[in-house]
Amino acid sequence: MDAGTWYHSLPRFTRYWLTATIGMSLLCRFGLLPMEYMYLSRELVLTRLQLWRCITSLFVFPLSGATGFHFLINCYFITQYSKNLEKDQYARSPSDYLYLLIITAVLANLGGMLFNVYFLMDMLVVAITYIWCQLNKEVIVSFWFGSRFKAMYLPWVLAGIELVFHGSLASLVGIFNGHVYYFLKFQYPQELGGNAFLETPEFLKRIAPDVSGGISGFGIPPESRAPPRQAANSAWGHGTALGRN
Repeated sequence: MDAGTWYHSLPRFTRYWLTATIGMSLLCRFGLLPMEYMYLSRELVLTRLQLWRCITSLFVFPLSGATGFHFLINCYFITQYSKNLEKDQYARSPSDYLYLLIITAVLANLGGMLFNVYFLMDMLVVAITYIWCQLNKEVIVSFWFGSRFKAMYLPWVLAGIELVFHGSLASLVGIFNGHVYYFLKFQYPQELGGNAFLETPEFLKRIAPDVSGGISGFGIPPESRAPPRQAANSAWGHGTALGRN
């Protein structure tokens, strides 16, 4: 498969994310975009209302000789785990995946301002990877030096490596962000029988309408452990239908 065919085979929002990240990072690397206007700063966002930093910090990575390999690894994770999540779990509802990206981006901004993280690529990539790994816990993934383990451990391995070698909490915050989404989207409504708080807004469904047909649902949401709810005075029986995305 040539590069063009591979690129166009990526699902839509994964392709947009990868393109924006590589494009803006290279533009900053070669001085065509001013890096001083790209990074996230709590003071500049909250006191000077430089709100665009909440967007640019998601896509710009500070490229250099020392960070180039790290950037390539992040891009690889986008092409693997974002692609698989969008193509499998969210194949029929691209607006749901867009909403996922928006929620994790908002959480990344909050985490970045709280912990003074200037560039949010690590947080966003790890959050998406965490969600895929939770939906595919038992899948065996390969890692460096031929190591193989269950997908549920992968985000923690990434966070441990970043903490040890870079002294950064960004990946741990990304795990937290991913878990917030996973809990509210899957565990709380489907496993615990709670309300669905993360229903995709209608305007996003108009932007990215649902797709009929096809195959989706490679990732398996958790099974319900909540007791069935009694339907009072109903001749139609009892219980609730637990939907899947």
